[in-house]
Amino acid sequence: MRGTCAVLLAAGDGKRMKSEKPKVLCEVLFRPMARWAADALKAAGVADLCAVCGAGAELVQATLPECEAVMQAQRLGTGHAVMQARAFLERHRGCDCAVLCGDAPFLDADTLSGALALHRSSHAAVTLITACLEDPTGYGRILRDGAGQVMGIVEQADTDAETAAIREVNSGAYWFRTDFLLEALSHLAPANAQGEYYLTDTVAWAVSQGFPAAGFPAASPDVVLGANDRAGLLRLNELARRRVLEKHLQNGVEIVVSDGVVVADDAVIGADTVLLPGTIIKPGCTVGRGCVIGPNTVLEQSSLGDGCVINASQIEFSSLGCRVKLGPFSHVRPGSCLKDGAKVGNFVEIKNSTVGEKTAVAHLTYVGDSDVGSRVNFGCGTVTVNYDGFHKYRTVIGDDVFIGCNANLIAPVKIGDGCLIAAGSTITDDVPADALAIARARQLNRPDWARQRRLRLSQKD
Repeated sequence: MRGTCAVLLAAGDGKRMKSEKPKVLCEVLFRPMARWAADALKAAGVADLCAVCGAGAELVQATLPECEAVMQAQRLGTGHAVMQARAFLERHRGCDCAVLCGDAPFLDADTLSGALALHRSSHAAVTLITACLEDPTGYGRILRDGAGQVMGIVEQADTDAETAAIREVNSGAYWFRTDFLLEALSHLAPANAQGEYYLTDTVAWAVSQGFPAAGFPAASPDVVLGANDRAGLLRLNELARRRVLEKHLQNGVEIVVSDGVVVADDAVIGADTVLLPGTIIKPGCTVGRGCVIGPNTVLEQSSLGDGCVINASQIEFSSLGCRVKLGPFSHVRPGSCLKDGAKVGNFVEIKNSTVGEKTAVAHLTYVGDSDVGSRVNFGCGTVTVNYDGFHKYRTVIGDDVFIGCNANLIAPVKIGDGCLIAAGSTITDDVPADALAIARARQLNRPDWARQRRLRLSQKD
């Protein structure tokens, strides 16, 4: 069987987006539109990709590192864009080549695979991916003969009453036999007022030369959708958001009110979990069963076990076990692991640390670069002092440790199992197991000092 490759059209600038980055890098559900297209190709088994870039090519390359990049210095139409990939196409003679728009994020792997199967079974030189729209205004209409063979594309400006009524439209995505595509590109001409080379003209050329052209109707009309400005991008985001939420609702996730609830399309969420308003789940997240997430919570690249309760807090690049309670107004920063039954209260920051089972970090505390055991109690205002201005150091705390309020643990330091750290202590040395550590100045009371001070102040008045 022939191999496959793909050319991704990604040279559009961000002028109408009012953006300094290329249009294809504008995001739908936290993922650049070009990344959606590349991921769909990968899922369809297409490994060799070429991205046609314009201004900001280095940004596109950083987003699509698996793609070979070529430049389109002048934007002279879709056909001209594919011409820039000629060297890539020459190396893939004998293959089938997909050509996709980088700003159409909803073209999925199943559609690509289905279109390729039709392309090969019908021995087509070119196969268009099409969609049927309730209102096809603005799109090129697909002309078919009585046998269903594609005969051409009629652009909106050229429609008459009969062709305007056609609801099947061109999505802008194609499968080509690469050898045919190379030949067809050499016959394109800028025979239009814009002086541009249109890839759609390859269909007319195929028909004129007796090459078979096929059309694969996509199951969803969303494959045609793209965005040219921020309003269009908002529509794509809202459509994607609702599709993802609907999927989770069908899987048993409870969404009390959808206001402000945004979930990345790759998120995995267990049944009976509740998402409250303002919940944002970014890519790379797994949430267990029976959790309560929100309100006003952000998760990113993190995993949560069953039964977690996260209230008005943020978790980034970290993992939580089961039945962890967090918040409100707390922040779990990258590299952290909170084990089963841990409790983290309000105004707590945890960074690059492990917090053991059933450990409680109640409020107003910083735990950074620390390894904390099980059943530890942190008093209010405790700080693991991990930075000396030059280097970061770790704090190690054993099991069953009780830390009083306003304690400072100056890393590197080790606190043994079962210790008690007196409130207000600044601990600079290791504490052996089961010891009481007190590290603060002795209290001194000066009788009548405050009254005399008030008297002196009143005399100044």
